[in-house]
Amino acid sequence: MPLLSVDRVTSGYNKSAVLQNVSFHVDEGEIVSLIGPNGAGKSTALKTVFGFLNVQHGNIVFDGNDIAKKKPHEMAKLGMCFVHQGRQIFRNMSVEENLFLGAFSDRASEKNIENVYEMFPVLKKKRKDQASTLSGGQQQQLAIGRALMLKPKLLLLDEPSLGLDPKTVQLVFNKVREIRKDGTTILLVEQNAHMALEISDRAYVFETGRVKLEGEGKKLLKNKHVQRLYLGG
Repeated sequence: MPLLSVDRVTSGYNKSAVLQNVSFHVDEGEIVSLIGPNGAGKSTALKTVFGFLNVQHGNIVFDGNDIAKKKPHEMAKLGMCFVHQGRQIFRNMSVEENLFLGAFSDRASEKNIENVYEMFPVLKKKRKDQASTLSGGQQQQLAIGRALMLKPKLLLLDEPSLGLDPKTVQLVFNKVREIRKDGTTILLVEQNAHMALEISDRAYVFETGRVKLEGEGKKLLKNKHVQRLYLGG
């Protein structure tokens, strides 16, 4: 049974449907990417899974639980965390304060913060600094580290490379690989299709609110349709 199963889901904003009868799944231990042009419904899919948007039709099951009507705070308790695009951190708080806020319901937060510092050494070095003083890449590491404080079974990442320079993008994606190696399953929405497919076990290509293609990440890299539309081939 998949860790996450999205089955024929329609959702959107108010009564306007963005996703149309969308199905995909994520198995435990995978990195799965959702790629496609702007407005294709990728971020809407993540927000629907996490309960920010209502499911109009269809079913979503996470770790054996029907979650189609659950809210974000309930999702966090079930073991799913969401890292928004744009690095939504508490800029006027210290790095360490940001991390402890991520562990709001976890008694093992002292141990967890050491795990996060091991994953992101720069955060330990700057733990007393105000979050607003961090570079864009460091803020992204902080946003991801804060989510990891809850030791999630599934981590949802929405456009983690947004606004970052190429060197920092490579760093962030290397960290995504490490997080999976450490035991966390990852569902990734990413505009940088080439980088996303490089690290993904599988991927789904979205177009106008529907899944148009799916397959192994490395195979989709060689797909002529994907190369022409998303990889500049």
